[in-house]
Amino acid sequence: MQEQKPLKKLDSKMSLFQTLKSEGDLKEVIKSAFDSDLDIIGAWGYTEAEATHILHTDMPYTQFEHIFASMRAYVEMNMTREEAERYGSINLTEKSREEIKNAQGTFHKVSYALTAMKESLYTAFIKEYKEGHGEKEFDLNLHFKKRKEATLHREVTHWFKID
Repeated sequence: MQEQKPLKKLDSKMSLFQTLKSEGDLKEVIKSAFDSDLDIIGAWGYTEAEATHILHTDMPYTQFEHIFASMRAYVEMNMTREEAERYGSINLTEKSREEIKNAQGTFHKVSYALTAMKESLYTAFIKEYKEGHGEKEFDLNLHFKKRKEATLHREVTHWFKID
């Protein structure tokens, strides 16, 4: 496998990813992309004004919000990108949560730490591991060091209206 330079951690001012636009069809987009029926309206949740409005859920808000945040990340980082620029192995971990009540309603402002890897790199790492694991010359520590260095780190915020 070719030596890969590590990706730099992105701060909130620098983004490789375009924000998604909503034309009032958020529920239909989610249904089409993920075959999932979410009782939502609004937008993709980048700001309070563009919050994703959760109309109803039978699961805890934290679980629902994590599912939606994962979907948004997958659309941003995979489905809307050229094949060579797609990310996979996308994982989100909640970092902070704030409930905000104002004249517009009650909102959850949730921040997630997100990790991902270019799909092509991930596939190459899996192949390298499968072919090398158990072989005398395979350096497992080096393999996982390279995987760690190839991992993209982002912090993303989602706004959800809950009433």
